[in-house]
Amino acid sequence: MDCGVTMSRTLKTSFPAELSTSSTTVHVGNRGRRKGTFTGLLRQLVLLPGADAVRIICPSTNPATAELHVPHSLLATSPLRPGEDERFEMKLRLTLREEESCRMASAGIMWFDSHRRVIQVCDGKAWVSLYATKQLSYVEEYGKLLTDGRTRDIEIFRIDGVGLFAAAASENSGSGSTIFKWDNGTFHQHQVISTEHAQKWEFFTIGRDIFLAVANLGGEKESRKRSSVVYRWNRRLQLFLPHQHLHTNGARDVEAFRLQGSTYLVVANHIKEHKHVTESIIYKWNCNRRRFEEHQAIVTSGAYDWEFFSVGAFSFLVVANSFNGSSTHVDSAIYVLQGERFVLFQTIKTRGATDWEPFTIDERHFLAVANSVSFTPPASGLSEYVINSTIYELDLAQLMFVKFQDILTYSATDWEFFTVGDDSFLIVANSFDGSSNMVDSIIYRWQGYERFVPVHHLPTTACADWEKVDVGEESFLLFANAKSKSSSVLRLKVA
Repeated sequence: MDCGVTMSRTLKTSFPAELSTSSTTVHVGNRGRRKGTFTGLLRQLVLLPGADAVRIICPSTNPATAELHVPHSLLATSPLRPGEDERFEMKLRLTLREEESCRMASAGIMWFDSHRRVIQVCDGKAWVSLYATKQLSYVEEYGKLLTDGRTRDIEIFRIDGVGLFAAAASENSGSGSTIFKWDNGTFHQHQVISTEHAQKWEFFTIGRDIFLAVANLGGEKESRKRSSVVYRWNRRLQLFLPHQHLHTNGARDVEAFRLQGSTYLVVANHIKEHKHVTESIIYKWNCNRRRFEEHQAIVTSGAYDWEFFSVGAFSFLVVANSFNGSSTHVDSAIYVLQGERFVLFQTIKTRGATDWEPFTIDERHFLAVANSVSFTPPASGLSEYVINSTIYELDLAQLMFVKFQDILTYSATDWEFFTVGDDSFLIVANSFDGSSNMVDSIIYRWQGYERFVPVHHLPTTACADWEKVDVGEESFLLFANAKSKSSSVLRLKVA
């Protein structure tokens, strides 16, 4: 690897997007000589398609020192208080040993955690990180995503060597869904794909192949009978092209996951022939046929969302059931993998559930459900949109998820978990309060014993989805507007 000054030259023939290296002889050139090959000992040759190894291996061309955060308890008790121009010296001793408990007598001792690769200091009570971490200050408007229709979902993904993308699922029939690419600090239209009331995009890879699947809800006149489509990335054209059509019934969601080396897709079928109680299908990738094939059918009630997650050696699927044909008071279900099939693990009472969000904080496992509407005829026939959405925690003693916290929401459609520095956050997509779609979406911060506490109220209109993305040193939140052709990009300001 040459870590010197980069030399750029224009090639007469462009380098191929795909290059087979099997049974290939590699000649390593010497940049310092006009002719001849490299002479010397070549210890290792690593081929990294679509990546620049210089950024990984070579020292930074713009090094910077880390900002340190000294605990206030140490500042208050430190006997060393030099003046601005005063210099002092001290002796340091380095010892190698296992982590010891932090006591008052150990205050000021630093310890390098080789597993987490962080420096910690004892403040007299506990080990705390010495690095100053980022903290979320506020959120500001940054830009817009201009789509061809109302947006139900935004999928963020990266393609190595190509860039960062955002796929917007357009709910309008025939308008097409737009894929944006990040360039020069903003998202630009890259491709428009014909969709039919698109509800969700899902990005995944199988080996070297790159895929993007869309869940098409379909049209009302055809009882929502539509094909959802799996697209494959064409490296030469730099576009997604149709790879396989999946017969679905009012598909609301598609979720990809891997198990034991195999790739699966699960589709949330919402309605079939005007009946909400129908089968949602798990598909398994056939490596020989290069197609997804039906693997397992699970009965669902107005399925809206599937989420896959793992806890230790156990793999789970959770479905958000929203409607059974007469009421939104429907149990959603968690399934656990046994052998090659998912079996029922637990049911949870939900109210028009539209989304599940699994997340982990300090080895504690949570599930947050977004409840959208409470409707139970024939008593009053009224719908309630201002209802609780609930966070559940996995109780390892009982082997079940138990209620952890209720949060009042306004026809919630999505939860998104994200972190900034050492802080953990949940943001809810509120969409309707019973009279208006102009409802604030709220960011909640994890505060331990206080649980999740609201910290930021963001004005949104018919918010359907939130996504968080990091670009370099900056972080952004994108939200999908289900009533407009303009969705928003917000920037997280950190201190």
